[in-house]
Amino acid sequence: MIVGLATAFLCALAPATPASGSTAAAADPLRPYVQQAPRWQRCDAEHPATFTCATLTVPLDYGDPGGRTTEVAVSRVKATGAQERRGVLLLNPGGPNGPGLDLPVSLGPDLPAEVRERYDLIGFDPRGIGRSSPVGCALTAEEQDLERPYSPGTFAKDVEWARTVAAKCRAAEGDRLRHLTTRNTARDMDLVRAVLGEEKISYLGFSYGTYLGAVYAQMFPRRTDRFVLDSAPDPAGYGRGMFQEMARAAGPAFTRWSEWTARRHATYGLGRTPAEVRTTFWDLVARADRAPVDVGGTRYTGDAIRARRALFSRVERAASWVAELKRAAGGEGPQPSGGPERRPSPLASASAREVPPDNEAASAWAVLCADTRESWPRDPERYRRDAVRDRARYPLSGDFESGIRPCAFWEPGSEPRTTVANGVPALILQNEWDPSTPLAGGRAMHRALSGSRMVTVAGGEGHIVNGTNACADEAAARYLTTGRLPAKDLTC
Repeated sequence: MIVGLATAFLCALAPATPASGSTAAAADPLRPYVQQAPRWQRCDAEHPATFTCATLTVPLDYGDPGGRTTEVAVSRVKATGAQERRGVLLLNPGGPNGPGLDLPVSLGPDLPAEVRERYDLIGFDPRGIGRSSPVGCALTAEEQDLERPYSPGTFAKDVEWARTVAAKCRAAEGDRLRHLTTRNTARDMDLVRAVLGEEKISYLGFSYGTYLGAVYAQMFPRRTDRFVLDSAPDPAGYGRGMFQEMARAAGPAFTRWSEWTARRHATYGLGRTPAEVRTTFWDLVARADRAPVDVGGTRYTGDAIRARRALFSRVERAASWVAELKRAAGGEGPQPSGGPERRPSPLASASAREVPPDNEAASAWAVLCADTRESWPRDPERYRRDAVRDRARYPLSGDFESGIRPCAFWEPGSEPRTTVANGVPALILQNEWDPSTPLAGGRAMHRALSGSRMVTVAGGEGHIVNGTNACADEAAARYLTTGRLPAKDLTC
């Protein structure tokens, strides 16, 4: 049934062409959406007048296009015109809660000139996010906090947190939640394509955005042009398995960091051997559990230190931060903050009054849980057992990643998640030491997209390749401008 539904949308959302008989009848339910004319206006006074925005109306439920609707905010920077125009390049920053409306201006200048010359850059806030009919659950600041390490003394509270978040979202948003899915966002993308009068779309997506791009390619293979997927997860593990894969990958990254740091004991003073470095780190964790360590005004418990687990994929930054922790634990004067990185809020000044303050957290749970409800056990005791087991297996972060989440109490989405397996061409970019979408996940995406090529940045650190490696950037630019994938997988 779902395959048939996707096929129907594939035909229905095509640019309007003369049709007759059953083809025209099949297109009728979505014809009003396809024929809407975007009212392009300047997005805001802070960005160039060439950066324009519009709002499109889309079905909340594509299975009932005559029913309730929702809105999708779209932005555009037109191709510069120095080269022959190729079409549109849709952009997605990841998430699944990432607003992308500002990407044509925030990311656009970093794209090669030949890409900007050939493509209209199209940003959009996915449904339920940012300016696209944003969801809100009236979550408190504490309820928005994802970091929940396992402790026997706090587990009952964590279960209640997960249950409360799910209940508050259900009360606030009701039946709308089940339609905030990746599959429906892919359909929204295809509606954007049709409204813009394009036969196909090209795409640049990051992190979760690679999964969104893969789902679009699965649902609309004949509408897929040149797709670049930067930092991909395993599409089969999307859901709870995605978090648990992060815990597995954290161990090798931590080992690599301890080896790198031991070779630089004269600089960091954390140990002359990898074993000594690891001992220093775990001694700091134990000390901070007894009495929090103040680093630049931020008080770190042992769990808060472990919560910076992603940092260890960047060996130099991690060594500097742990050295600061050690000095702070010894009472050696004022220290820099070393606080967690924060993603800027795109177009925040223009949209802060319109978007619920908990939209980032609420939309993340809405999409993830609706997509992957079947991957989350209902029984809280299962999470307790898994957290205890994985804390022992992966001491840096196993209990964080296997702990309970609101998805345990969420209602299922409107349809099962997508199985990604197709031969649509795509280019996958992956860092070797990515803490959020580990290399194994990128390789799994490569296998699922059998027509893809993969560029691996050997020794590449951190999450997201774009702008960090000239070799990978050149491969992506070449593909977007010429349509030629590398003859074989590359290592940069």
